[in-house]
Amino acid sequence: MDPGESVTEACAREVLEETGLDVRVGHLIAVYTSPHALLEYPDGNRWQLVVLHFAAEAVGGTLSTSDETIDVRYFTRAEIEHLEMSNLCRQRIEDTFAAQPAAFVRDDFTL
Repeated sequence: MDPGESVTEACAREVLEETGLDVRVGHLIAVYTSPHALLEYPDGNRWQLVVLHFAAEAVGGTLSTSDETIDVRYFTRAEIEHLEMSNLCRQRIEDTFAAQPAAFVRDDFTL
């Protein structure tokens, strides 16, 4: 998040930057964090990930790549089953399709 940004503003900005799509951010699907999922930078600083996963609806823009992406596409649910991805990405997809009314809190995920 940038200073002064709300979480939904940050979500919409990140989606636009990475996909070219303007989105309307909806409800929170899940929060993911783990004391075992740490990022370490070359200078030795370590950070624990906290990932907020929101539902969002495309309302404008054009699906396109950016400096942060090499490919962007839509997939059917059946196609997703055959894609290689991290455990976290797979969990996020499963949580999205679970359509649970309250947000999941996952504090034990693995990358």
